[in-house]
Amino acid sequence: MGDNTTLIDSLLHRLSTAFKIRDLGKSAFFLGIETVTTPDGMILTQRRYMRDILQRAGMSECKSLATPAAVTQPVSQSTDPFHNPTHYRRLTGALQYLTITRPDLSYAVNRLCQFMHTPTEDHWGLLKRVLRYIKGTLDYGLRVSPSVSSDIHAYSDSEWAGCPVDRKSTSGYAVFLGTNLVSWVSRKQRTVARSSTDVEYKGLADVCAEVTWIVSLLRELRLCSSTPPALWCDNLGATYLCANPVFHARTKHVEVDYHFVRDKVSSGEFQVHFVSTKDQLADIFTKPLPAARFGTLRSKLNVVCHQPCA
Repeated sequence: MGDNTTLIDSLLHRLSTAFKIRDLGKSAFFLGIETVTTPDGMILTQRRYMRDILQRAGMSECKSLATPAAVTQPVSQSTDPFHNPTHYRRLTGALQYLTITRPDLSYAVNRLCQFMHTPTEDHWGLLKRVLRYIKGTLDYGLRVSPSVSSDIHAYSDSEWAGCPVDRKSTSGYAVFLGTNLVSWVSRKQRTVARSSTDVEYKGLADVCAEVTWIVSLLRELRLCSSTPPALWCDNLGATYLCANPVFHARTKHVEVDYHFVRDKVSSGEFQVHFVSTKDQLADIFTKPLPAARFGTLRSKLNVVCHQPCA
């Protein structure tokens, strides 16, 4: 990658003298991901892949839904096993690949993956709801556009004891390079947290590690910004914990490796700021949301609709 056409052509020429290569030109369709050019950039979409998943599930003509997860339908501990667990695992695995261009599916797919070993009829119902949401958003994809800024800012959020089965918390983050979403995750934490501050601080530790890697990659590409990355969290206790060593007296039970966030902040490499829950973009990765709230956050993550190609 680069912005010097002469150097790129020279490199391709030198490679062609040693290897048999073919220049395919601009990317259009690669590993199931289609590139749709727009006036302000491009959209990465997996329309064909989504249609294939619906066909494999026998739901090509199903009715669509506005969200992939219901707010009022928690995961139950049903003992009625699903009659075809292999089919469940295959579809859930396929949905994991779909999250490459659809961050709005991350929470719902992560929840489905937690029951791969023994799926029940209830879990199959959750999977079908995700597929019905996909049916109504076939023309959605991840927008990538030129950005005047190369600053990194990340949103971290956690839902304390959100799982009704084991009371473990779900964390999520979204990392932006300028205006473009470049990394995101939704994951259940491995241990039960004692407070909301604990779980939010663990979420900050996860996004801190991710941003550290992204900064390292950008430095290799000579695209690093002089401005320290900004991490946004909606828990005041966690933000204080990052900056105030005295506050650690209240959190001696927190694992030591979490505290590297404070070291990053004290050295000036990162800045941690408070953001209101209303403006917390990572909220979409931690819990089911009402349709209006879900749609707002989806658009802010640059998951947008495009006109299908003729």
